[in-house]
Amino acid sequence: MRYDLSDFEWSVIHPLLPNKPRGVKRVDDRRVLNGIFWVLRSGAPWRDLPERYGPRTTCYNRFNRWRKAGVWDRLMDAITEAYDGDVQMIDSSSVRVHQHAGCAKRGVEFVVWAVAEVD
Repeated sequence: MRYDLSDFEWSVIHPLLPNKPRGVKRVDDRRVLNGIFWVLRSGAPWRDLPERYGPRTTCYNRFNRWRKAGVWDRLMDAITEAYDGDVQMIDSSSVRVHQHAGCAKRGVEFVVWAVAEVD
């Protein structure tokens, strides 16, 4: 699929994922990661996550748990190292505004969506 991890990327990050050796068997990590990436790259809300990625609550909860535990930082460091630093990322500070936003009428309020960390 379009947003899914490649086999190479999966082989790099799989050993770095948290392991829960006892209790209920976990949902497939690769499928959950692909679901998380689908939401993040498409900009869709979690409720629109396609069924092929599993329960949206599982993806959402794992995304948040791993954020609080610092797992995403370790994964990004590993991917960057695996690609010899040849990784490009963008954020809102480097994305140009749409042409219609630059000539908005005065008094028009723009709403910006952001993800805030709550600890």
